[in-house]
Parts: sequence; C-alpha cells; structure tokens
Amino acid sequence: MNTEVAEDLFIQGLEKYKQGESAASLIPTFEKVCDRQPKIASGWICLSWLYLLDNNAKLAYKAAQKAVKIAPEDPQARINLAIAMLELSQKGVREQVEAAQNWLMILKDIKPEVVENFEEGLRRRPDWKELEKIRDWVLS
Repeated sequence: MNTEVAEDLFIQGLEKYKQGESAASLIPTFEKVCDRQPKIASGWICLSWLYLLDNNAKLAYKAAQKAVKIAPEDPQARINLAIAMLELSQKGVREQVEAAQNWLMILKDIKPEVVENFEEGLRRRPDWKELEKIRDWVLS
C-alpha cells in the first residue's frame, strides 16, 4: 500500500512541478516519496533537484549521492551531484561530469530531457552560475 501511495505522491508532485509550483513547496512531498521508497532513484533525483533550486546544496548533495548510489547510470543524478559539489566547492566534479557525458552518449534518447532540465533550472533560478558551468561542460 505504501508503494502505491509513494507513486501517487511522486506523480502528483511532478505534475505540480510542471505547473510551476515552487521547489520549496514541493520538497516535503518528495521527502515523503523518498522516505516511503528509499531504493527508488527517481525520487532522490527529483528531491536533489528541488533542493538545488531552493539553494540548499548540502541537502541536494546528500540526496544526489543516494540517487547515484542507486542508479549510477542515470545522467541526471550525476549532473545534480556535480552541481551540488560545485556549489559546495568539493573535489570530484570532473568525474561526475564525465560519467554523465558517457551515459548520455550511450542513452541518447534522454539527452533532450537533460537539456530541458538545464533550461528549466535557469528559468526557475536565473543567473545560476554552477548550473551554467555544468551544462556547458556536460553538453560540450
């Protein structure tokens, strides 16, 4: 039953995000999703993204680490981790970027979604230097 509820919460949260709801108001929804389904990477990827949009790199870093651990082949998880690491001035950004680039070469069909996420990030958080830097690096 909890799994179904988590999936419903995830879908509702994603819809609200697409309708323009703020990251801050969506964070509690995705925290619940991750609490109920801690082994599903998509919840952690979304939560890390929302934390990044909400200017909370520390929590974004932790959520992105979990996402990468669960789904190391997911470029968005790696990108979120790289952005958080850059914002926290941590070492290892290059490795995450290179992994994201490699997976994007293999999983070509998800590249448009990744590009859209970069654009959406800049719409929601203009002048986001770390995102611009990672975007230019990943897509070069």
